Amino acid sequence: MRIEQATEQDIDVISVILGEIEAYYGGKPVPGSPDQIRSALFGSRPAATVLLARDDDEILGLASYSFLWPAAGADTSLYLKELYVRESARRQGVAAALMRELRAAADKAGCSRVEWTADRDNEAALAFYEALGATRHDGKVFYRAAG
Repeated sequence: MRIEQATEQDIDVISVILGEIEAYYGGKPVPGSPDQIRSALFGSRPAATVLLARDDDEILGLASYSFLWPAAGADTSLYLKELYVRESARRQGVAAALMRELRAAADKAGCSRVEWTADRDNEAALAFYEALGATRHDGKVFYRAAG
């Protein structure tokens, strides 16, 4: 298995995986729009970076991240928006490998920390993050404004 940054040639598989993620969270398994993916990841002002876990030509999972500022003081943080491992590849070290690569990307960018959120009812994810030694922070409330 290797972890690599996604390229424009990966748009179709990213689209399919975005549909899998929607289904995982109870939505309709609709693939992501290739045009929106191209714009978000490879446009003139990329919104995120995607890492893909590959085994030969098979994509096992992905991690999507952005940089946030300020983190602490004037520091920058790497914000993990999505960590997803396809069902056939779960519990095989894929997520841990993606998390190691995220930490390396954060270090390379001079970030003081890596941050993310997880659903309170996703026991497997919570156990995984705690096994990595991550500290749960319950002091923030998450908000979302639609539209």
